[in-house]
Amino acid sequence: MEILEVVGLAGAAFAAGAINAVAGGGSLVSFPALIAAGYTSKVANVTNTVALWPGYFAGSVGYRSELSVQRQRVKALVLPSVLGAVAGSAILLSTPAKAFETIVPFLILFASALMAFQDQIAAFMRARGHNPGPGAERSPLLAGSTFVLAVYGAYFGAGLGILLMAALGILLPDEAQRSNALKGILSMIMNAVAVVYFAAFGPVEWLPAGVMAVGATAGGFLGVGVARRLGKRWLRVAVVAYGVAAAVVIFLK
Repeated sequence: MEILEVVGLAGAAFAAGAINAVAGGGSLVSFPALIAAGYTSKVANVTNTVALWPGYFAGSVGYRSELSVQRQRVKALVLPSVLGAVAGSAILLSTPAKAFETIVPFLILFASALMAFQDQIAAFMRARGHNPGPGAERSPLLAGSTFVLAVYGAYFGAGLGILLMAALGILLPDEAQRSNALKGILSMIMNAVAVVYFAAFGPVEWLPAGVMAVGATAGGFLGVGVARRLGKRWLRVAVVAYGVAAAVVIFLK
């Protein structure tokens, strides 16, 4: 790896780790960076998943006070998170590389749309009037939603945090920072399963993954502080614009 590539991938991963802690959607920055470095879509996706996992871990450490009062929720959602992530990882590795490359621009555009309309999605779900009571974390609907999102998260992952926040907003509503903390640790669990699966069976490029892991860890930890005081509007605009531009470039290629 050349020094410019190292700096570029580390910087993209740092931004991705911070964005994931703030709002979700960090893969819209780091995944195209791997594509730009010359890796194929499937290799870039697998490597990106491995590289960003330490950022999710760092974000969860930063949110440990908000997580300490949500242990029952985490325990209730571990199994659907793990099962869904295994299924999504298997589906990804069984998808032909050519087919995945065809799908990628549309996945990026889908994730960009999720981020662009994050507030509207959350408002729509709040307007559904769902009012869960005690023990809502054991709801079959919440478990099923978590499983489906884990499948998507392991298969592609960009926008996973946005989808999780939207689902939690209606099925397990809470104070925003606690919901963000729960979103982060569920994402960490899902991606941990995918990392193990890809390490065993996938085409991981370990050198760029290691470089990016350092950046993602720093970004994930520092991003929690940003999440507590920063308005999301301009961050969201920049990430969506970057994602759309990346999708267009990949599509044209």
